[in-house]
Amino acid sequence: MKFGQKMALLRVFIALSLLSLFADITYEGARSIGGAYLNLLGAPALAAGILALGELLSNAMRFFGGFIAYKRPSPTIYWGLIFLGYGLNISIPFLALVRSWELALLLFFLERLGKGIRAPVRDVILAEVTEGFGRGKGFGIHEFLDQIGAITGPLVVSTIIFLRGHPAGYREAFWIMWIPTTLAMIMLLSAITMYPRPRAVAEVGERAVKRRLSSRFWAFTSGTMAAMLGFPYWGIIAYYGQDVANSGIMAAGEIPLLYLVAMAVDASIAIPIGILYDKFGSRIIITAPATALLVTPILFGLGGRLGFYLAAVLWGLVMGVAETVMRAAVADMTTIEVRGLAYGVYSLGLGLSWMIGGTLLAYLYQAKQIYAIITLCVILEAAATLIFTIIQNPRS
Repeated sequence: MKFGQKMALLRVFIALSLLSLFADITYEGARSIGGAYLNLLGAPALAAGILALGELLSNAMRFFGGFIAYKRPSPTIYWGLIFLGYGLNISIPFLALVRSWELALLLFFLERLGKGIRAPVRDVILAEVTEGFGRGKGFGIHEFLDQIGAITGPLVVSTIIFLRGHPAGYREAFWIMWIPTTLAMIMLLSAITMYPRPRAVAEVGERAVKRRLSSRFWAFTSGTMAAMLGFPYWGIIAYYGQDVANSGIMAAGEIPLLYLVAMAVDASIAIPIGILYDKFGSRIIITAPATALLVTPILFGLGGRLGFYLAAVLWGLVMGVAETVMRAAVADMTTIEVRGLAYGVYSLGLGLSWMIGGTLLAYLYQAKQIYAIITLCVILEAAATLIFTIIQNPRS
């Protein structure tokens, strides 16, 4: 690849990464107070729990977006899905205007729907534009900026609410999200202008014969699903944290701080793990389940403040690997003809397994079966580690 071509693709990559940063400021800021805002609007507690269904909707729409791109590969479809997905972020600032919790819940769901639609095709284009300087490193930088947005959004929201109080602070926090929403769309339009015809479209064209997803990809996806089944959803950790706080061992105010620690670790590991992936290939993926295996034994076994903070660090490490090298691996395990579909299938499997695993672990926690939680999670992560060990194959 010529130097001029690399620089052109690098500019597209920068635009897409800044797009994700601004989008994350918008929706992560909103998610940080989603349940509290529903409470303020008079919603029952069940409504806050229903918010979790948005994650299932998001992952279902990822499959839909990937399938559409696979069936109808064209610049209009590719960029149209991305534009629609990020465009639905406008539902967040409009939350400032709602007066009913039902409408607020609908707007939260619309944002999740948009995230799902855009993700597979965006990752296909990211895989293309990062190929020249290292796909692992590229996804690592993208995740780093993504997490900067994930940290910035809640900080902006909390600052506004602290200064203005509520309910005014909540509404102003949502309304100010017009700024990152607008900046995100500017970055998206820049990327479209610089890269109007993705290579996946140019190379596939209107081929009648499509290649199938490889057996290695399916094995990788099954390993990912096993890993996520045994990886506790953060909501469970936070719920356990409140129980510990009620006993006086830890302050309730430390619970959001733990999440901030996890997000900071996620951001800090993203670029280094991406560089290691470019050097050592798929062997690096094993670090995800091998690290996740330690989360529940430390969280529940060690207990106390130290156990929580160590578990938060490990949780952030796993998320950093999952959001960086595992996304890059999907591209390396598939041909360009089926890459959009692959990202959709992978995301759907990941989301379903995390939802099922989270529900099961929550049930076991409610039943006070702590040892069962630890045992189940260790077995699942060990199985995922074994699967990834079998399919590992350093990239040539």
